[in-house]
Amino acid sequence: MQTIRVDQGTASWLVQHPLGAEDEAAMTAMRAIVEPNKGKLRGVAARVPFDAIMERVSAPAGVVYEADSVGGISGWWCRPEDARPGEAVMHLHGGWFNWGSAQAFRHLAGHIARSAGVTAFVPDYRLAPEHPFPAAIEDARACYFGLIERGFTKLAVTGDSAGGNLALGLLIVAATSVQRALVGGVALSPVTDLTLSGESWSTRAVADPYFTQTQADELMRSYLDGNRPNDPLASPLYADLKGLPPLRVHVGNDEVLLDDSIRVVERAAAAGVDVRLDVWQGMVHGYLGGLGRLTASTATLQLIGDFLRERFANAAGEE
Repeated sequence: MQTIRVDQGTASWLVQHPLGAEDEAAMTAMRAIVEPNKGKLRGVAARVPFDAIMERVSAPAGVVYEADSVGGISGWWCRPEDARPGEAVMHLHGGWFNWGSAQAFRHLAGHIARSAGVTAFVPDYRLAPEHPFPAAIEDARACYFGLIERGFTKLAVTGDSAGGNLALGLLIVAATSVQRALVGGVALSPVTDLTLSGESWSTRAVADPYFTQTQADELMRSYLDGNRPNDPLASPLYADLKGLPPLRVHVGNDEVLLDDSIRVVERAAAAGVDVRLDVWQGMVHGYLGGLGRLTASTATLQLIGDFLRERFANAAGEE
C-alpha cells in the first residue's frame, strides 16, 4: 500500500479510509478488465465509449429525470420524490473537459440528489476542442445564475474529475459575487493542476489503471488551446481560495490525480476554509460509480449526503 506524504500531526483535514476485503476483490476483478485499455481513450472519438461507461452507473430509486435548459445551458434535472423546495445541487460532470454529457451522468447525479434530499441539475457545458477554455467555466457560471433566477435560494455544487475542477472554479467565482447562494461544495477526484506537476503522476503511475500522463497532457492541451495551464481560472490550485464555503473532497489512493486533491485541500485549509479530504485506500478514479458494488462508494455517498444536508439546514443561520 502506497502512503500519502502529509504531516499527519498537522493535517487535521485528512481522513483515510481502509480497504475492505470485499472491495479489494472487486477492484482486482475490475483492474483485470480495464487495464488493457489504459491511456487509450483519446480525442473526440472517446466520447461514445466514455458515455457508455457512465451509463452503467445504477439508477437510483425514486428519481425522475427531465431535460431542460437553465441559464441558457441545456442539461438534465434529477428530481427525487421528496426533494425539498428552494434548494438544489448543480453537478458538473467529468471527462477531462473533452468528454461526458449530462445524460450519461444523470444517474450519478441522481444518487447525489437523493442523498441530499434536493433536486439536482447537470448542465451540458461546452466541451473542448470545439469550445476550449474558458467556455466550460463560463457555462457553469451561467447555469449557477440561471438557477438563482429560477428561485433557488440555497445551492450546492458538486463535480467529479474535470467537473470537480469546474466546481472549485465556480466556488471561487461565487465567493466574490453579490449573490451568494452557494452553501458548500463537494469535489470528487478533481483536476486542480493543469500543469500536471503533482508527484502522484509518478508515484501512482502504475497503480492507476485508467490514465497516463501522456494521455492527460494531450487532453489538457486540447482544452487550454494555448492558455497558461497555471491560470487560476483553469487550475484552482493556483487561485486565491479565501472565502470559500465549506468544501469536501474525496479521492482514491490509487489515482494519478491524488496530489491534485491533497494540495488544493492543503491550500484551502491554510486559507481558513472549512475543508476536509477523504482518501479511500485501494480506490481508483471514478469509484463512486461503483454504487451497489463497492462498500467504499456507498460510504462516500453517505458522507456526501450528510454533508450537503447539514449545509442546506445550517446555511440560513450563517447568513
